[in-house]
Amino acid sequence: MKNLRALAVAAGAIAQAAMAAGPFVANEATGRVSERFLWRIPDRVTAAVASEDGLHVAYVVQRGSRWLVAIDGRPGLEYDTILQGSMVFSLDGRRFAYAAGKDDKQFLVVDGRPGPECDGIVEGSMAFSPDGGRVAFEARRDSRQFVVIDGRPGPGYDGILDVTPVFSPDGRRVAYGAANGDKQLVVVDGQPEPEYDNIQHGSLAFSPDSRRVVYVARKGDKQLVVVDGQPGPEYDGLGEDNPVFSPDGRRVAYVAGMGNKWFVAVNREPGPEYDEIGEDSPLLSPDGSRVAYVARKDGKQFVVADGRPGPEQDGIVEGSLVFSPNGRRVAYVTQKGDRQFVVIDSQAGPEFDEVGEGGLVFSPDGRRFAYTAEKNEKQLGVVDGQPGPEYDGILQGSLAFSPDGKRVAYVAREDGKQHVVVNGQPGPECDGIVQGGPTFQPDGSLEYLASRSDSLYRVKQ
Repeated sequence: MKNLRALAVAAGAIAQAAMAAGPFVANEATGRVSERFLWRIPDRVTAAVASEDGLHVAYVVQRGSRWLVAIDGRPGLEYDTILQGSMVFSLDGRRFAYAAGKDDKQFLVVDGRPGPECDGIVEGSMAFSPDGGRVAFEARRDSRQFVVIDGRPGPGYDGILDVTPVFSPDGRRVAYGAANGDKQLVVVDGQPEPEYDNIQHGSLAFSPDSRRVVYVARKGDKQLVVVDGQPGPEYDGLGEDNPVFSPDGRRVAYVAGMGNKWFVAVNREPGPEYDEIGEDSPLLSPDGSRVAYVARKDGKQFVVADGRPGPEQDGIVEGSLVFSPNGRRVAYVTQKGDRQFVVIDSQAGPEFDEVGEGGLVFSPDGRRFAYTAEKNEKQLGVVDGQPGPEYDGILQGSLAFSPDGKRVAYVAREDGKQHVVVNGQPGPECDGIVQGGPTFQPDGSLEYLASRSDSLYRVKQ
């Protein structure tokens, strides 16, 4: 979710979203650039969000004592209030919902249509299913809390955990945590599972094939992983990161501890013990056949891939471990004194003052790689090990390969302006780039939203 001149002041979430559309340079794939005027940005904008692909923007506008939400410049109905933090797009950007209030009641507005009224809607609880076909949120009536799915309220509980219900990847199933007195439980497809002393925050998840459910529970002073309602072995502790499924759903991996030793368990089978297992571990390859994680022993860190420890390092940057899309390559960022560098397949790359947050990105076929780095207070893109031009800054998360892997793009900042850099060639200067863009389309073209002064444009290049 991602502003434009007035939006930047009103909503920090989209402060990066403003951009200018100038005489954009034609790209090598199509040789053409197009831009289309969308709408002008009004005054009195108080909050704004953008779709994940950065191609749609919604914002709240005050009109006298009333409030409305506009989507891509089209105003909706006016209400007494718009609930803060409630605006949400579906993942594909085609649907949109927010919570509004009228006459001391609140309700969810989905695609412009108000739903049933309730005493209150919990801030930040609105969620679309991954396919955008379903919507759920948490509501209050009297002293009870309940989850509303597709307009139908579920049973009431003393509390709902984690605020947002969890949809399965196919959107057909939904689960959430609930509290009954001093006990907590998980509700899956409307059916309550056994109660425990605690359900770990954020641990509830479906497998990628939507068939299985996992979460972490506490029973007395022990922790355990519950899969499909069946509790596993009890441990002294479990890692801060939640259990992960393999893409086919057949394997579940997690970090567990007994005494002063830690290990990774796959389908409840423990691996070798270490002094410490790094955060953001374990990691399963996209095809589910490989497992990797960061471990520490005798003061040194190293990556363990398929049970085999790699070269020892002074330190490995948290969250940098990644598999290539085909699962054949492993990469991470390591620390050596005050310098950082990327290691791919155990081979070290050039050293920099710092490797950019977000680590390394592989092309879809896994043959190419790119990352951002900092050198002498300048930032640059590194593609296939070759440093590119230096800039004042590079927007975190903007680095992306085209579907065929031939083009790589990112958003750079220089002298207070931003522009898109494609294959090392900078485009024209902009006031800013919408978070989530630019986005490569299946045909290899680049799309994003742009603003010029107080106007918004859609740009394709």
